[in-house]
Amino acid sequence: MSPSTSGTPHTPGTPGPSSTPDTPGRLPARTGGRILTAQLQRHGVDLVFGVPGESYLAVLDALYDAPVRMAVCRHEGGAAYMAEAYGKLTGRPGVCFTTRGPGAANALVALHTAHQDATPLVLFVGLVPRGHTGRAAFQEFDPRGTFGAHAKLVETVEDAARLPEHVARAFAVAREGRPGPVVLGLPE
Repeated sequence: MSPSTSGTPHTPGTPGPSSTPDTPGRLPARTGGRILTAQLQRHGVDLVFGVPGESYLAVLDALYDAPVRMAVCRHEGGAAYMAEAYGKLTGRPGVCFTTRGPGAANALVALHTAHQDATPLVLFVGLVPRGHTGRAAFQEFDPRGTFGAHAKLVETVEDAARLPEHVARAFAVAREGRPGPVVLGLPE
């Protein structure tokens, strides 16, 4: 059980303090974070590694309410190496979340190791909001240019409604043929 802000314990998989009440007659809004978390569950992910950061807060909120556990790390390189080890030991893609810029760069050596050792790994990188792309926003960087030589596939999700497609492709590519790392950019 996880602590909640109200001081009462929270059971994963049940609505927690980050949940919003439903409006009668309307379906609850599904954020990109909730869609992504549902896809992680669909692909059998039970544990992810990462350093919490503002560039993927919607995912962190959704993970809080999900049965997927997050191993909170103190350095993105350590988180990525933990995901790489998980992939190597289980044969299933290890999953890592990093923030943009320096956080993502810190994961690069572990991504290179996964590429060299044929380890399935999916790295999710929080990015600047779409409207700030190409405007020298704080910690903006080019995922394809940074990770392209060390990953089997690098994509940026441009539409949250297409997250299921992107996640399915990421997990398939990470496993198929010679296994290896895949990078998915998640604009804020």
